[in-house]
Amino acid sequence: MKKIRNFSIIAHIDHGKSTLSDRMIQMTHVVLDRDFKDQILDNMDIERERGITIKSQTICLPYKAENNRTYSLNLIDTPGHVDFSYEVSRALASCEGALLLVDASQGVEAQTLANLYMALEHDLEIIPVINKIDLPSADVDRVKAQIKEDLGLDPQTAILTSAKEGIGIEDVLESIVNYLPPPSGDPEAPLRALIFDSHYDSFRGTIVHIRVFQGRVTPKNIIKFMSNNAVYKVEEVGIFQIGRIPREELSAGQVGYIIAGIKTVSDTRCGDTITLKDRPCKTPMPGFKEAKPVVFSSIYPVASDGYEELAVGLEKLKLNDASLIYEKDTSVALGFGFRCGFLGLLHLEVVQERLEREYNLSLILTAPSVRYKLIMNDGSAMIIDNPALYPDPTTIERTKEPFIRAAIIVPDRYMGAVMKLCLDHRGVNKNYQYLTNQRLEMIFELPLAEVIYDFYDKLKSVTQGYGSFDYDIIDFRETDLVKTDILINGERVDALSQLVHRDRAVERAKSACERLRDEIPRQMFKIAIQGAIGGNIIARKTISPFRKDVTAKCYGGDISRKRKLLEKQKKGKKRMKMVGQVMIPQSAFLSVLKTDTD
Repeated sequence: MKKIRNFSIIAHIDHGKSTLSDRMIQMTHVVLDRDFKDQILDNMDIERERGITIKSQTICLPYKAENNRTYSLNLIDTPGHVDFSYEVSRALASCEGALLLVDASQGVEAQTLANLYMALEHDLEIIPVINKIDLPSADVDRVKAQIKEDLGLDPQTAILTSAKEGIGIEDVLESIVNYLPPPSGDPEAPLRALIFDSHYDSFRGTIVHIRVFQGRVTPKNIIKFMSNNAVYKVEEVGIFQIGRIPREELSAGQVGYIIAGIKTVSDTRCGDTITLKDRPCKTPMPGFKEAKPVVFSSIYPVASDGYEELAVGLEKLKLNDASLIYEKDTSVALGFGFRCGFLGLLHLEVVQERLEREYNLSLILTAPSVRYKLIMNDGSAMIIDNPALYPDPTTIERTKEPFIRAAIIVPDRYMGAVMKLCLDHRGVNKNYQYLTNQRLEMIFELPLAEVIYDFYDKLKSVTQGYGSFDYDIIDFRETDLVKTDILINGERVDALSQLVHRDRAVERAKSACERLRDEIPRQMFKIAIQGAIGGNIIARKTISPFRKDVTAKCYGGDISRKRKLLEKQKKGKKRMKMVGQVMIPQSAFLSVLKTDTD
C-alpha cells in the first residue's frame, strides 16, 4: 500500500485537465506512441469537440520514481461542469490527494474555488499546479498571489507546467509520490468499497468502478450493495489502464473495477457501498445520495413514425447514464414522446446531441422547466414539472419554486453589469467580498428557473467572458407562478405552454409570438398568434394573408361593383379561416425554445 497513490485533478473548465492527463499517460508509457491520441481519456465525440469531460475515467499509471521504486498512481478523472458536481464529490471521496490546476493566464475562477472547498471537505492533500505557462498572456506571479490570497495555499509549492509543451510533467509525478499520502485500510477487515462511477459494456453488462477502503474482493465472491441490498456474484476484478487488466484480487487502497453480471447501470448507484454478503461491514461509506434531476423537458421525434426509434435510443442511453430519467408523454401538437429529467442544461444538451448522433434521430425539445411545489386550498402539496399538469389556478393557495445560491467571480469593473443582470433575473444580493484588489466574489440567491433560461450566456456577454459561475440548490421559496399558453388561430398549442413568474409572462409571450410570426408560413386567411394567461390575452401578433387582387378586372365603372367583389372575398376568407388548418413547421417550435441573443 505504501507504493499506491490515489489522486484526482480538479480545475475550472478549460484549464487543461485532459491535456495534463495525456502527458502523464505518455510519460508513464501506458500507451504506445503509435496508439496515442489527444484527450485519450475522453472517448465521446462530444467531449472532444467541446473540450469538456462529461464521463469521468480512471487509469492506473505505473511510475518509476527517482528513488528507483515503482509506484501505482491511480488517476481518478472528474467531470468539469457544475451539472456533474455529485460525481466529482464521489471521485474525490475515493482519493487521498488532488492536483489543483490553475490556468496561468485566466487565474483562479469560480469552479476552482468550489472544487477546492469540495476537496478540503474530503480532507485531501492539495498540490497547486500552474498550467499553460507557455502562453504569451501567462502571468505566473499574479496567479501565485491569487493561490495565496484566494485559496489559502502555499504558492511556493506550486508546480509550473505547460501540459501542451510537456514542461514540468516529471515534477508533477514526483510531487504526487512525495507529497500525497499513501492509502490506509486493513486488507483483512470485512470488505468496504465505494462505487464512484460505472459504465455499460454491451457484452459484459455494467462495469462498476470502485475504490477499496477495507478488505479484499476476488472473483466468485458474493457481494452486496448496501443501498438496495442487491446481491451479485463477482465474475472478474481488475485495474484500469487504457483497457481493463484482470487481476486475481483487489485489496484495501486499490482502485479498479468489478464485473458481476449486472444488467443496468441504474442498479449501481454512484456513492453506494459494496460489501460481502456473508461478512458485511458495519457501516456504509458516508455521503451517499440519489442523483436528482433538476431540469425537465419533453422530447418528441420530428416525424411521428420515429417514436419507436426514440424509445430504443433512450433505453440504450439510459444503460450508460444512470442520472437520466424519462417517462412516456403525449402532446396534441407533437404526438407521442417522453418527459425527461436532467441534472442541468449541459446534461440536457449532451443527451439531445447523443440521441441525434448515435441513433440518427431528429428531435424537438419543449422549453426546459424546473420542479414547482404547489400548495392546494385543501392543504395538500403537489410537485409538477410539466405545464400540461398545471391545475386550475383557483384550486391553488400558493406556489413555490427552487432557489439557488450562485457564486460569481468577476473583475471588479464588471460589478455593476453583473449586479444589474442578477437583479433583472429576480436575484437577491447576499454579500460580496474582494478576493484580490481587482477581483471579487458576488453571492446571489436566484430562482433556478431564471438561470436555466439564458442567464449563463448573458453573464459571459456582460463580463466579456471573464465571469465564472458556480451554484448549488438551497430550498423552495414562494413565487407568483402562472401558466402562459400560446394560441394559434384561436387554438391552444400545448407544446408551447410555459410555467413562468407573472412579471416575466408578458415578455416571454411577446417573444414567442414574434418568433412564431417569422416562422409560420402565410395563408390565404389572417392568422392570429396570441399569448394568454387563462382567458386573458397578454400578447398578440398577426400574420397577414395573401391577397388576390379581385378588383383587377374592374377598370373604371361604378365603385359598388368593386365593393361587391371585395365583400365576397371577405366572406370567403372568413369561411376559410373557420375551416382552415394552420400547419406549424418544426422550425417554429425550435425558434421559440431558443433564448434571446441580444
